[in-house]
Amino acid sequence: MTVTPAPAGNPILTAPIVTTILRLSTPNMMAMVATAAVAIAETAYVGLLGTAALAGMALVFPMVMLQQMMSAGAMGGGVSSAVSRALGAGDVVRARSLAYHTVLIALVGGLGMSALFLAIGPALYRLLGGRGAALEEALVYSNVIFAGILAVWLCNLLASVVRGMGNMAVPSSTLLAVAAIQIVVGGGLGLGLGPLPRLGMVGVGLGQVIAYGLGALWLLRYLRSGKGRFVLPLSGLPVRFDHSADILRVGTVAMLSSFQSVLTVLILTRLVATFGEEALAGYGIGSRLEFLLIPVTFAIGVSLVPMVGMAIGSGNAPRARRAAWTGGAMAFAITGTVGLTAWLVPEAWARLFTSDPAVIAAARSYLVWAGPGFGFYGLGLCLYFAAQGAGRVFGPIMAGTARLAVIAVGGWWLAATGQPAWTMFALVGFAMVVYGLVTMAAIWTTRWGR
Repeated sequence: MTVTPAPAGNPILTAPIVTTILRLSTPNMMAMVATAAVAIAETAYVGLLGTAALAGMALVFPMVMLQQMMSAGAMGGGVSSAVSRALGAGDVVRARSLAYHTVLIALVGGLGMSALFLAIGPALYRLLGGRGAALEEALVYSNVIFAGILAVWLCNLLASVVRGMGNMAVPSSTLLAVAAIQIVVGGGLGLGLGPLPRLGMVGVGLGQVIAYGLGALWLLRYLRSGKGRFVLPLSGLPVRFDHSADILRVGTVAMLSSFQSVLTVLILTRLVATFGEEALAGYGIGSRLEFLLIPVTFAIGVSLVPMVGMAIGSGNAPRARRAAWTGGAMAFAITGTVGLTAWLVPEAWARLFTSDPAVIAAARSYLVWAGPGFGFYGLGLCLYFAAQGAGRVFGPIMAGTARLAVIAVGGWWLAATGQPAWTMFALVGFAMVVYGLVTMAAIWTTRWGR
């Protein structure tokens, strides 16, 4: 094994924290703005397909976001953390092996999720309250997405390898291109623009599969080109269970956070579905803004993973903590501003997607009551990424458990007592505050480093 000291001039280990976060997160922010644009564009052109299509997308959207959170946020964070800690310690041979095992994990994860959701999709969306035309649209969209979900896993995990090297420009530019392709192809095939056939929700789903497939091929080409810190091997290495475990012990536990977030949304989706199709469509519009906080916070959070990981690997735990708190404060400011804006002008967001008064009213109610908690959600999520870099994610996972418990128990009581829909949305905002504060406490009390 070849182990060399980490370069003394590595700016991730030596440069001022604020400027380093800004330098690393700026390209991520550009890519995440593009991701947000995809979410807005999809909602807009699916709205042109009708209320049933909007309601169907609301049923499937949490499952699509789960794949993004599991591959890019949870397992991807485990990949970036392991690679950055190896490079911080100067162990390039280990970093190459970790990247090789990343490809194997992507194949297992992508194919496994495809088989699972193709099998359980109909029962799942019925359980969530899907009926009639909305259920039909949901199944069409879901089947296309999950038939090709391997593309999403490969693209996101290969991007995480590059981020673990401390390179944010390549994965960010790739995801920017992926977003543009998805908007053009998904919108074109969904609506039948120009010479393209009008495929409806099939076309919308194909847009995502094609875009991420091309992104995965591009990142694979980069990692094989020798332009990075090492060349990704595709054969010739033994399967090392200890190297897989280095990724999985962070990524697998972090997946609990992804499941918790989506399960929270699923519980609310099921409760809101009892108020009718218009209420479900309005909730889908409002909650989509909440989901947009994830990629915005992701931009800052993923910059913290190599910063914290390399600092831990080089034995500088105090710098790792300073980076975490600084990034968390930045995420709180950005997402809190989004939440305040949504609270002040909720109809402005809703009217981007529909003119139906009942749908607008439901979206407005969600944003008014949940919006004030957005900042705490962004803070907790950003600190969760920092904990991934340190390889210490148990505390933030427990914070997610606390949020889920508030929603599950509180939502059950509100439903059992016949409370109106706005009380559910107020509960969402309160649960976000709980999540942010408990995560802060967990980071403060957990020891980082050896």
